[in-house]
Amino acid sequence: MESECRCVLSTDSFEARSPAVTLTGMSDLLERLRGRGWRLTAQRRVVAEVLDGDHVHLTADEVHARAIERLPEISRATVYNTLGEMVSIGEIIEVATDGRAKRYDPNAHRPHQHLVCSGCGTIRDVRPQGDPLAALPPAERFGFAVTAAEVTYRGLCPDCS
Repeated sequence: MESECRCVLSTDSFEARSPAVTLTGMSDLLERLRGRGWRLTAQRRVVAEVLDGDHVHLTADEVHARAIERLPEISRATVYNTLGEMVSIGEIIEVATDGRAKRYDPNAHRPHQHLVCSGCGTIRDVRPQGDPLAALPPAERFGFAVTAAEVTYRGLCPDCS
């Protein structure tokens, strides 16, 4: 029987909430990965559990640091490979933050946009009203069949302003 881990991630610079837990006791991200037929090794489980949460946008090194607290033998390469696999299947998103290390967003399945602080790199998920595709009139699409929009708002957070 697989062990169940319900954790609350806490970080100094990023708001984190406990992961959504489904009726099976698994986090939402783990449940989605299982639904895709992913083999949930101990390493993959730990990486997914570290990432799971509403406002978690960690770097690969931050994921690794939290993962080794739970699974001391997990390697940095395994964390990077697992993150790359999750990005390639669309379960997490890489978020660029102005020349800093990429951050990983586990909320790829929920339409949202990002607020990024140009000072410290803090990222917050936002869900503005309306359809972001409506901002791009058909005449400006140059024949593209637009299927998605990625919007990032940049500015200074309260701590940096």
